[in-house]
Amino acid sequence: MAARSVGARPQTIADFRQDNGGAIKKVCARFVELCRRMGLLSSASVAIDGSKFKAVNNRDKNFTSAKIERRRKQLEESVSRYLSQLDTADLHDPSETVTLKKERIKEKLEKLKSEMAKLAAIERQMLAAPDQQISLTDPDSRSMATSGRGSGVVGYNVQVAVDTENHLIVAHEVTNVGSDRAQLANTAQAAKAALHVDKLEAVADRGYFNGEEILTCEQAGITVTLPKPMTSGAKSEGRFGKQDFVYLADENAYRCPAAEKLKYRFTAEEHGQKLYRYWTDACHICSIKAQCTTGRERRITRWEHEEVVEAVQERLDKNPEAMRTRRETVEHPFGTMKMRMGATHFLMKTLPKVGSEMALHVLAYNLTRVLNILGAKPLMAAIRA
Repeated sequence: MAARSVGARPQTIADFRQDNGGAIKKVCARFVELCRRMGLLSSASVAIDGSKFKAVNNRDKNFTSAKIERRRKQLEESVSRYLSQLDTADLHDPSETVTLKKERIKEKLEKLKSEMAKLAAIERQMLAAPDQQISLTDPDSRSMATSGRGSGVVGYNVQVAVDTENHLIVAHEVTNVGSDRAQLANTAQAAKAALHVDKLEAVADRGYFNGEEILTCEQAGITVTLPKPMTSGAKSEGRFGKQDFVYLADENAYRCPAAEKLKYRFTAEEHGQKLYRYWTDACHICSIKAQCTTGRERRITRWEHEEVVEAVQERLDKNPEAMRTRRETVEHPFGTMKMRMGATHFLMKTLPKVGSEMALHVLAYNLTRVLNILGAKPLMAAIRA
């Protein structure tokens, strides 16, 4: 590991994290390997989840187009208010008090003018960024929504795969993407590699539901179980949803709630996906059409790999307790690590350094977990072996 030169300030934990990021990540991975050799990771089953961790970046130092627009509106309102006060002062007879007041107002207007110029410069930087967002303190951190309504955090999205038997973290990654929808395959494949298994079972929440990601997992020998988000507009308005239509594989058709068959009509391609369209000509005489569609006929779209998604739902139907297992498995590690990190969470800046800091926390969590399971002597014996 790296060491600071003679005469430098005394070594601290902060220096250690900064100087040995690569080594910390390797030790974290080697400890997972040690756990596997000790037989603590034999289940080939993981729960996957993500959680938002705060970065060293205040919300006021993070800018998106919406935030900039709100701030500009506030500044413009302040300018209008001060100009109005200036006009009112001009109506009074000249006096020392009025003169001082006008000078103070002019100073504030100059300050607001300067702030608007700074905001314009920040907006130019923001518009040049790939994701139309910048953070001034930690440039890699991003504004992310959290589970609380109307709440959010400027930080990172930490992904983990946790062993369902002993609740050890077998794989993790720090990202600055707020959504989990594109994280399933990468996290699951990292867990599969760490466990050295040919087949892996993974369970996740509905935030990970993505047909392409599920297909990638299936092709990699990873069986995933997760619920599908209820995003049907028809269902929310009290009409039949797609789940109320039964696919008839032998006929390549759908059976609707009125027992009519929706036949295959044509194939389309959208966003790189091949989609099949189905409908029937019987909708105009259907007695329950109002419960199904407001259009001429009800159309159903089927992805070319829809059977992979349907298999996920079948697994969940057979094992509804899988979601409870996921919650009980992944929430404990996140809760424990955040408690230890304190209210500020990450202390380092930029994605590579934050990744090293997270690896240190994962290592500490796994080490404590193994000590609680086996005790110190068996662990030390395994390390020396």
